[in-house]
Amino acid sequence: MSITLDQVTKRYQGVSVVNDVSAQIGEGEFFVLLGPSGSGKSTLLRAIAGLTGVSHGRIALHGRDVTHVSARERGVGLVFQNYALFRHMTVAENIEFALRVRRMKRAERLTRRQELLRLVALEGMDERLPAQLSGGQQQRVAVARALAHKPEVLLLDEPFGALDAKIREELRRTIRQVQRELNITTVLVTHDQEEAFAMADRIGVMNHGRLLEVGAPDELYTRPATRFVATFLGAANLLLGQQTRDDIHFGKPGVDDENLRAQERAHEVVAVLRPEEIELAPARSALSSRYLARGTADEIVFTGAMERLRIRVNKDADEVQLARVTEGDDAFLEVTRTQPEQRAFAVKTGQDVVIGVRRVHVLPTPLSSFTACAASQTDVDVLKQLVHRLRHKVEIDPANPQFLQTSAGSGYKLVVE
Repeated sequence: MSITLDQVTKRYQGVSVVNDVSAQIGEGEFFVLLGPSGSGKSTLLRAIAGLTGVSHGRIALHGRDVTHVSARERGVGLVFQNYALFRHMTVAENIEFALRVRRMKRAERLTRRQELLRLVALEGMDERLPAQLSGGQQQRVAVARALAHKPEVLLLDEPFGALDAKIREELRRTIRQVQRELNITTVLVTHDQEEAFAMADRIGVMNHGRLLEVGAPDELYTRPATRFVATFLGAANLLLGQQTRDDIHFGKPGVDDENLRAQERAHEVVAVLRPEEIELAPARSALSSRYLARGTADEIVFTGAMERLRIRVNKDADEVQLARVTEGDDAFLEVTRTQPEQRAFAVKTGQDVVIGVRRVHVLPTPLSSFTACAASQTDVDVLKQLVHRLRHKVEIDPANPQFLQTSAGSGYKLVVE
């Protein structure tokens, strides 16, 4: 393996910002660390680069333990979001900087510089200053400089964040081509899901300092294992269902004996329903997919190639229950439709529709919401400490910002998700 992370933990003032991360990144692989701001992904990247130490664990590059090796001796190239170019140096001088430090001969430096300028499509710009370049060109120079000393690993810390959409797409393509041509192991940190999908061989999703899931982009999108990954990688509707050995049922169970017997063999699950897997029709008979419920178009947004809709599920519909209802008693489904779907059945705001389902994915993990009750304030403090260590999200009833007393008048309730 090119990069091995073994139980890597980084703490600041006793708080873990990277928590027990283990992963293996293959030779020549383009690996993306994806997560929201504050998830610990940049700290982990800096630990791989040697710019910050680790509190616990081990980091190995190409089989060599570099946990306590300086950044310069690790053989990595690092590209930052803010370019970090020397403003008083030309493009040529910026690229050659690392080679000068290593006392490479002038003729060899020139040859290497020309190779890199060709690689990043900046030939003929040797004598320009950074101020004379566009943002995308400056970032290409930063990439060339990071590759100058032929590192075994390339690390990219959100390098496209300051660029506009068109330049960002062009630079993504350039970096991917360079990475494939050199077959260099690359780790990219980003919070942009589209960016991760476009570039990664594999994605590692981080949240609260933990590496939650690792897999190929299409696998993580179509078959996520956790609720966080399901909702972070694109839009997702989460449905509560009852899964039997043969099928999955949504909505409230029936009351006849046959249904009751079936429910005894069922267990509650959360199913992921992607917006593009929902079909809308004027009547149930017009559906080509499995019927789910009836609803009303609450909001329609035209985005060009796609149409995004927000469908309010009818309150009297027993067919579907959402795993989370955030707006009173109303349940909403997010729907995405292509132009051909729009032409086949045009929908307007306020129009009643029938909802069908093409495909759902059942999460393999159990329900992650639970309520913990404590008999005293001391027990509450213990629960708070436990939640803090597990890096979970705590939700307090908005009607009472304190820990709630139970209806019996003793104990406290702590709601954790």
